[in-house]
Amino acid sequence: MTEAPARKPSRIQMRNRKKIMEAALDVFSRHGYRGATLDQIAEQSGLSKPNILYYFDGKEDIHVQLLSQLMESWLDPLEHMDSEGDPLAEILDYVRRKMEMTRAFPRESRLFANEILQGAPRMGPHLESGLKPLFDRKTAVIRNWMAQGKLAQVDPRHLIFSIWATTQHYADFDAQVQVLVPADENVLDGAESYIETLFTKLLSP
Repeated sequence: MTEAPARKPSRIQMRNRKKIMEAALDVFSRHGYRGATLDQIAEQSGLSKPNILYYFDGKEDIHVQLLSQLMESWLDPLEHMDSEGDPLAEILDYVRRKMEMTRAFPRESRLFANEILQGAPRMGPHLESGLKPLFDRKTAVIRNWMAQGKLAQVDPRHLIFSIWATTQHYADFDAQVQVLVPADENVLDGAESYIETLFTKLLSP
């Protein structure tokens, strides 16, 4: 006896799941995993708590699904670093992509940062299976560029860490940045120009 094919979610079900995920992203990015509650997600989404539990097994299930979606998009800019391209241009393009993500996805950045600060209890397997192999491949590409004299000699691992730190700072520490920089100043435009100059000077052979 063949099993009946799984029913495709209705438009209402898809809409409700999207509303829950969007609300959860906002709640988790502001309160962290420990501080977030299903009641907060329900209030933010405009749905009842039982309705949320119809779509998800609980807070952890929502959090893991958010992180899983995030991981794919988070790795994409590094994945696009082309070993056949101009080395400095490829590095600066990666910096620009990371700044674009800071502009477009500040909540996702804070969600990821909160998970890492807690010791990556839910993301650990993804870091091992997704990020680590990609990180190793791209640091090898950068190391090869340096061996060919196309980039100045630095540790590729710390280079990537520095790119992450300088670009994601503007999302993860937005509250501090808003206090320190005048409200009428486009801080991200200035940041992008500064960071590009920083890495250009660091890496030019």
